Amino acid sequence: MSFDGLFTRAITKELLEQLQGGRVNKIHQPYKNETVLVIRAKGRNHKLLLSAHPSYARVQLTNEAYENPQEPPLFCMMMRKHLEGAVLGDIQQVGLDRLLIFEFKGKNEIGDLSYKQLFVEIMGRHSNIVLVDKQKGTIIDSIKHISAAVNSYRSILPGYEYIAPPAQNKANPLEADAEEVLRKIDFNSGRLDRQLVSNFAGLSPIIAKDIVLTCGMANRETLPGAFVNEMSAIKQHRYAPIFIEQEQKSFFYMKDLPHLEGERKRFATLSELLDRYYVGKAARDRVKQQATDLERFIKNEKEKNETKLGKLKHTLEEAENADHFQLIGELLTAHLYAVKKGMTEVEVINYYDEEGGTIIIPLDPRKTPSENAQKYFSKYQKAKNALLVVQEQIEKTHEEIRYFDSLLQQIESASPKDIEEMREELAEEGYIKLKATKKKKTANKKPDIEAFTASDGTLLYVGKNNKQNDYLTNKFARRDEIWLHTKDIPGSHVVIRSEEPSDQTILEAANLAAFFSKAKDSSSVPVDFTKVRHVKKPNGAKPGFVIYDNQQTVYVTPNEDLVLKMKETK
Repeated sequence: MSFDGLFTRAITKELLEQLQGGRVNKIHQPYKNETVLVIRAKGRNHKLLLSAHPSYARVQLTNEAYENPQEPPLFCMMMRKHLEGAVLGDIQQVGLDRLLIFEFKGKNEIGDLSYKQLFVEIMGRHSNIVLVDKQKGTIIDSIKHISAAVNSYRSILPGYEYIAPPAQNKANPLEADAEEVLRKIDFNSGRLDRQLVSNFAGLSPIIAKDIVLTCGMANRETLPGAFVNEMSAIKQHRYAPIFIEQEQKSFFYMKDLPHLEGERKRFATLSELLDRYYVGKAARDRVKQQATDLERFIKNEKEKNETKLGKLKHTLEEAENADHFQLIGELLTAHLYAVKKGMTEVEVINYYDEEGGTIIIPLDPRKTPSENAQKYFSKYQKAKNALLVVQEQIEKTHEEIRYFDSLLQQIESASPKDIEEMREELAEEGYIKLKATKKKKTANKKPDIEAFTASDGTLLYVGKNNKQNDYLTNKFARRDEIWLHTKDIPGSHVVIRSEEPSDQTILEAANLAAFFSKAKDSSSVPVDFTKVRHVKKPNGAKPGFVIYDNQQTVYVTPNEDLVLKMKETK
């Protein structure tokens, strides 16, 4: 994990510089394991994100917008009761552990001074946020309740004494000299990076491996010096926050990691770096949890329609034999004199064959000659009627498949709020049922459209699901504004709030359309754009489906950094 003890030390310094002496104005708990404190310090509001997420636990300042639940969880209400209006006095790191203590001073209900501590434990799936009464040393509440049945070492429950996680008793790397490194490391045992992690506090495998690999031949002569030099720079807070992106994976740290290849992006602060690294990751994880059943349902419906399509195509092939049945009926009628009841087949001259050949016609021995002829005429009529019906059913099935395909694409870039709107849409279309309470809440509710800002200040709007797409295109957008969509690829509707946007703005809007589409990971994605007046929704069409004309096409390669930049400047 890149968020190691050394990184925690660095983020502690950054938070102290920005927040010390600030007052807590608001507290929200947007998600189960994360809380946000709005702290007024140095003349501006800062959003402090505290996360006990099992995979993305961290502490940082953030510029991300979070959706807050209508009813705050109990932990959020306890935090508000004890910390709103309190002043942040200090932030301390326990040794080089990933354990931070936020010290708050406020007043209780009767106006007496009250001291509270907020312990943030960044320990993977064991991460927690614990509010403690400093004077009593007891837990007021925690974002996760841990009983003795789960953890025999300590219980994290209201009213219990707060006990810190067990100390690891490792050496402090920032105070180690070359001799201590030599004492701690057995060069004959190999795996030097793992030995560094095992013997020194605060080191993650990624920084340990970097130290070992960058000193060339790691041995008794080279490794101690490389280790001490690295720690000296970190001790003096010489940081250069960096994000390293590879094809399959990305990394972050407070300094460059030369042993890793990949595209490098540098940031002014650690918090900006964390926003870049974690953007969408935690949200995607939450969406995955919330939308598992929905995604399974959509995939099943798509598969059902694909199976149905195969059967319909087979039926269509049979129906296309209608002319053959008519031919046999006419030939049989012309040769009734040669047919007797009880015959199983008859060979007759095919008058429609230019070469005058014959054809063998299968017969039902239980029917008279005229009844056999009538049977073929009935098959002809049935097949002829089926041809029209089956072709119509095939088109409807194709439409259903396209619809479910678009829903699967929307799930990939959806937020938790978008998922709820997708459930509403499926309920309105009759695919699923919602609880009565949810129906009342969503009645006549306008979708929220996400806004971005082009480099010249023009506003760009993106629909993230079909309800948003319909509202954006058919109600929100003005007739002469510019509308964009990926060409023949499921994706979002995008509207430029301008009637005559610059070429650069069109390209930036096209980048949004490509990024929020099924072609997100492709290059040279075709994006059509036209005026809103040329976009129409056919009667009875599925949500989000439109037709358009008078379009032009541009080709763009989706750029996530550009999308994030347009979102930040909104």
